[in-house]
Amino acid sequence: MAKATWCADDIGDLTGKVALVTGANSGIGYETASALADHGAHVVLACRNPEKARRAFDDLENDLERSSLEILDLDLSDLSSVRRAAARFVSEHARLDLLVNNAGVMGTPYRQTSDGFELQMATNHLGHFALTGLLLDRLLTSERSRVVTVSSLMHRAGHLRLDDVAGNTPHNRWRTYGTSKLANLLFVAELSRRLEASGAPTMAVTAHPGWTRSNLAGTGAGMGEQRLRATLGRLAGRAFGQATATGALPSLYAATAPGVKAGQFIGPRRYFALFGPPGLVEPNRRARNTETAGRLWEISEELTGVRYPVGAAV
Repeated sequence: MAKATWCADDIGDLTGKVALVTGANSGIGYETASALADHGAHVVLACRNPEKARRAFDDLENDLERSSLEILDLDLSDLSSVRRAAARFVSEHARLDLLVNNAGVMGTPYRQTSDGFELQMATNHLGHFALTGLLLDRLLTSERSRVVTVSSLMHRAGHLRLDDVAGNTPHNRWRTYGTSKLANLLFVAELSRRLEASGAPTMAVTAHPGWTRSNLAGTGAGMGEQRLRATLGRLAGRAFGQATATGALPSLYAATAPGVKAGQFIGPRRYFALFGPPGLVEPNRRARNTETAGRLWEISEELTGVRYPVGAAV
């Protein structure tokens, strides 16, 4: 399926394509946006922090020989922000070829958003669920479009409670993170089934970066009392993790490689799926439960108020 040494240079010409990358101001999102823009795509940097987004925009313009970029204000933990961002995108763009649901928070202390959702579930799953649904019309009318949602091997630690998808009952923060990443996989599995059943040309895929030197590991823990754990996590990542450009390769492969198929999970292929070139990875059994995926979809529509223009899979 995958080349032994697939890298960003293998991305084809993306001239004329429009891509939206959430969390594009740093880490894997930044590297994903950079590679897509470098190959000719017009890239929308969808970010929560305007100052960080502007710095990323300026850095990309300075570093790339060619770039077509714009900034879109988006806070995935706030459904009103998600709706504003989607409405602005739809009003300004007639197509969307690549949607990369990359942004996320990890290991944050228990906190409810203004919508009444636990922060990690709100940002990592429900916000992206709503955004994808609100942008799906643009994806469906763009030939061979793709949705790539970034999950994690931590999905193996997740245990989804269908009676509390919003996360109103506090749990261990790392288990909650794993549950949000499990929800990513279940969401994409159900989206793939619905797209296929409706005959839509859009393809949905998941990816994970492996062990990568990003700022995600330290950010969440640093928001609470466990600053020592955050510091140790950053130091371990710097010592042993892949570069962020390498960690972005599974997302880029999922978004652009010709051999990818709907519903697949793309990640590093070596050393327990932690390192190496991108290829097919097997999610755990809970992520492959079609009944759970269907119920999560229904609950997510109820919680977000976003109804998808594709019917249930038969």
